[in-house]
Amino acid sequence: MPTHAEKRILPYAPEKLYAMVADVERYPDFLPWCVASRIRRRDGDVFFADLVIGFKMVRERFTSKVTLDPNRRVDVTYTEGPFHYLNNHWVFNPMPDGTTEIDFYVDFEFRSKLLQTLIGALFNEAVRLMVSAFERRARQLYGSDPAPRPL
Repeated sequence: MPTHAEKRILPYAPEKLYAMVADVERYPDFLPWCVASRIRRRDGDVFFADLVIGFKMVRERFTSKVTLDPNRRVDVTYTEGPFHYLNNHWVFNPMPDGTTEIDFYVDFEFRSKLLQTLIGALFNEAVRLMVSAFERRARQLYGSDPAPRPL
């Protein structure tokens, strides 16, 4: 049952980071091991997304329910695929200096003991790579200049 929680400060507006994380269809462009993604169904601020994750000889598809909160929060819950459960959230808190504190959390368990053992051994490094991939994506999309500071 790997769990990871962390907070980071990034020099971008919350709205920009929220939009980047909510753009699930672009994940294969920058996220390690994400081979494919598609939105299966949308209903307002809720959608169901299929992701295909591939690592070496392992390839798995899963479906998640993604809830977009207008107050800059993205919640992800598992609905179908190789997990017993998967919970993930991103919270984008605006800071007084114009930066954003990101609160990231993920918790999951695979049904397969083999996959769970494999991922368990690599989990912390894999999450660090994923979070770094989102940071690099933000720099690609929004530049390396800091967010505007309030006067």
